[in-house]
Parts: sequence; C-alpha cells; structure tokens
Amino acid sequence: MKISLVWVLFGLLILPAAVAQKLDSARIAEIQALIEKARVEAQVPGLSAAIGFAGRLRWEQGFGTADLESGSPATAQTLFRTASIAKPMTGTALLTLVEEGKIDLDAEIQRYVPTFPKKRWPVTVRQLLGHIAGVRHYKGDEFASTRRYEDTLAPLAIFQADPLLFEPGTDYSYSTYGFNLLGAAVENVAGEPYFAALRQRVLEPAGMWNTQVDDVLAVIPGRTRFYRLGEDNRIYNAGLTDLSNKIPGGGLLSTSGDLVRFALATLDGSLLKPATVNEMWTPQVLKNGELGRHGLGWGVQEKDGEKRARHTGGQQGATTNLTLVIEDGVAVAVMTNREGFGGLGKLVEEILEIVRRP
Repeated sequence: MKISLVWVLFGLLILPAAVAQKLDSARIAEIQALIEKARVEAQVPGLSAAIGFAGRLRWEQGFGTADLESGSPATAQTLFRTASIAKPMTGTALLTLVEEGKIDLDAEIQRYVPTFPKKRWPVTVRQLLGHIAGVRHYKGDEFASTRRYEDTLAPLAIFQADPLLFEPGTDYSYSTYGFNLLGAAVENVAGEPYFAALRQRVLEPAGMWNTQVDDVLAVIPGRTRFYRLGEDNRIYNAGLTDLSNKIPGGGLLSTSGDLVRFALATLDGSLLKPATVNEMWTPQVLKNGELGRHGLGWGVQEKDGEKRARHTGGQQGATTNLTLVIEDGVAVAVMTNREGFGGLGKLVEEILEIVRRP
C-alpha cells in the first residue's frame, strides 16, 4: 500500500490529464444546478464551492447570500469558517517540523509542550494526530465558549488537568483539544506564534492567501455572517462564540478555493515529501489491530475501492467538507454559512461523480 501510493503521488503530474477534459461548460452547468437545488432545499443562506485536479484549481463559485440583512451575495472570495478543516492544516505544519528532524512522532507530547501534565499513560504526537490519544473533546458549554484567549497556550487550561478517556492507542475519540496541544507544539518548536508558523509552512507555499484567523473582535472584510436553522424551520443568526479557545483545531476562515489549493499542494509535494504524505493518509492502527478513522491529521476513507483523504467541519454558522480522491487527484471543497447541513457529504460526492464521470 505505501509503495503504491508513493508512486501515485509522483505520477499525479501526468495521470490526471484526462480528468482535465471533463469539466466542460455542460458539466459546470450541471454542478451549478445541483448545488443550487441542494442549497435551497436545505435552507442554506450561502455557500461556496471549488474543484481542482491536475494540480490546479479549476473552478470556484459562490451561491446564495453571505449577509441576509444587507443582501450581500456569497462569492468565491467570501470567507467562511473552516471549522475542523483547520486540523489537517495544523497537522501539515507539524509534519514539516517532523521532516526537519525537530519533532518525533512517537515522542511524548510533553517533550514539545512541557507545561502539559503527565498522564497515567504516555501520550504521543502520533496518537494525537489520529484522535487515539484519549484526550477529551468539548463538554458542557465549551463548544459555544465566548471567553477570549490571547494566545495558543492559554486554552490548554480548559482540559489539561483532566484524565485521559482511555489508554492511548486502544480506542478512538475525536478531540479538538488534542489539536490545541499539537498547535502548541508547532508554536513552541517553530519558535514563533502558531499562525505565523502555519502561514510560513502551509498557507504561503500552497497559495492560500485568503486563509486567516477567525477573530471575532476584528473587522474582516469579506467574512460571511453565520446562521442556523431553528426548530420552527426559520433561519436565525448563529449563536455568538469566540473561537480563540481552539484556533489550531477549528478557528480559521478560508475560501473553498484555498481549501482545494491546500489539498492539491499536499498531493503534489509543495508542502511535504511523498513518503510523509503517504503516512499522513494511512489510517493508524489500534493496539487490537483495528484500523482507526484518521491518519495524521486527515480522515481516510475508502469508497468503491478508491481512497479518499477527507475532513469535514461543523460549528456555529458553518458546515464544511474538503474531499480529495487520491488516485486521480480530484479535490472538491464546499463551505457554507449554516450550521448543521447534514446533506453536505452527499452533495460533495455527487459533485465528484459529475467531474469524474467518463
């Protein structure tokens, strides 16, 4: 598996050329109609979508409305919340430090974040990247926190005194806080603030010029408003939240085009070596031999025998999906300004089907 995937990575500069002929005007019109129908039926005020293959962003477009009060349209440049798609970005930044010999995936996290208390069992960087470390997720009202944190290390106080949920490597439990720890490791080892390291190591090399921190207090031109669907089937403003409690795990803004650029740059070697990408997109194995759901920062799934690297996200005023078909290098991203859009995964698969159809 590892050898074959590395060859796929090297071959993608040539292999997807056939796909480049499949996004003609008729297919774009079909995709536009599909997206608009899904958006209207799900009462999503606004969204943006992007498609890339053969190493390039090929199409991006906004649909609907970014601000219902002003009537401002959603465009390809509208900034949406990435939600948890921040996690593979953080993971990629960390893996650049692994390639530089500055982080050991199998070292305990305390080597890089010494303020994090020792636990009953050792917790490694690798386990945190795969959500098998036993670090807890949100509890109570933490998901909707409005508290302001001024740096990356401060939010560790939310969970660092808590025991692990299980012995690391024996189970799977999704954890945004685990990625807070990884973001702190990136900051400490890189010797600069987390987002500065992310920008230098991931965003700029990938051409992701629109991606930034979602600072609730800042005036950010182009940022969408955020919405939810009420129990009465009406649209309301999403609840207020300050994402400074989880920047590395879910506190960024981006465009769908930037997300596609990220996936393609990961695939073509702009960010990481092929062997590192192969490991990143290989599911981790639990101690009982079962495959986990994640590799190193990305979710990894198979559909009809084809391997997909994927991450989704959901938070106040946002539902997002970034999916890459590894074998032929086709990437699709959709970002919305409505939380709880349960049909987004199906929509992304339908877009992929149209793009990849013979």
